[in-house]
Amino acid sequence: MLARLAAVVVALLGLVFAPCGALAGAQAGVSAGAPLRVATWNLEHLSEDGAQGCKPRTDADYALLRAYAERLDADVVAFEEVESIKAAARVIDPDRYQLFIEARPPGDRFPCRGLEGRTLTRQAVGFAIRKGIAVVRAPDLTDLQLGDPNLRGGVDVTIRAPGHAPLRLLAVHLKSGCFSGDKGDACQTLMRQVPILEAWIDARAAEGLRFAVLGDFNRRLARPGDLVWREIDDAEPANADLALAEGTATPRCDPRYGEFIDHIVLDARATRDLVGFEEQAFAAGERGSDHCPVAARLK
Repeated sequence: MLARLAAVVVALLGLVFAPCGALAGAQAGVSAGAPLRVATWNLEHLSEDGAQGCKPRTDADYALLRAYAERLDADVVAFEEVESIKAAARVIDPDRYQLFIEARPPGDRFPCRGLEGRTLTRQAVGFAIRKGIAVVRAPDLTDLQLGDPNLRGGVDVTIRAPGHAPLRLLAVHLKSGCFSGDKGDACQTLMRQVPILEAWIDARAAEGLRFAVLGDFNRRLARPGDLVWREIDDAEPANADLALAEGTATPRCDPRYGEFIDHIVLDARATRDLVGFEEQAFAAGERGSDHCPVAARLK
């Protein structure tokens, strides 16, 4: 019985990581060997229905976000603050993308500040992955929730795009309110999440695949001497010698903020494949979210 089960598992993995020729019929929009475009985008309280939740939206607002998603044209988008697959599909075309979201159920429905009668909708993490890219999903990294239903877990997938070696990805949205330093209640929560994230990084660094952690870290990791960055970027094991895809770039999304909190963190192997980084800022008068997407290109 165990032997038969093992054979089935091997066969399924063979299908998931089939050579690019075997996937040719599903590869619309995926160019073998072209740089892989990997992005992260916090979509700010994206609900299924703009009449619900803490960010009122009209059909035109959803259309604007969808236009920017089309323009982003990423192969992979880690998304944050999304209520459901149905909500994600209002912005990211499900005919072109496979959509995944964390399994965590909704937490408490807190009232929305300044919006009488409205309550918070589920703020979940997930991925949109272009069809034609093979995906294996691991269990969510629920330890990041610290037992709190209102904290986000991580979504953990391994992808193989045509012409590319496999790449393991973790989408995260860490505790807000501790953008630097280590003082205050929010920082106490964030600092409890950090060892969990570091353990995931160290485990992946000891394995044979490139990896990246991407999402809304709610932390200015590029700030010199940042405590969180110093903790996770310790080069132990060797592939845990990490890099921020943005390098020395600074954000243009909002003139009030001069440092990124949305990051694409690459391991040593993925860093060697980095060929570009960009932020997609909104045009004047077009503000679909309080975050702008950022994207890295990997050869």
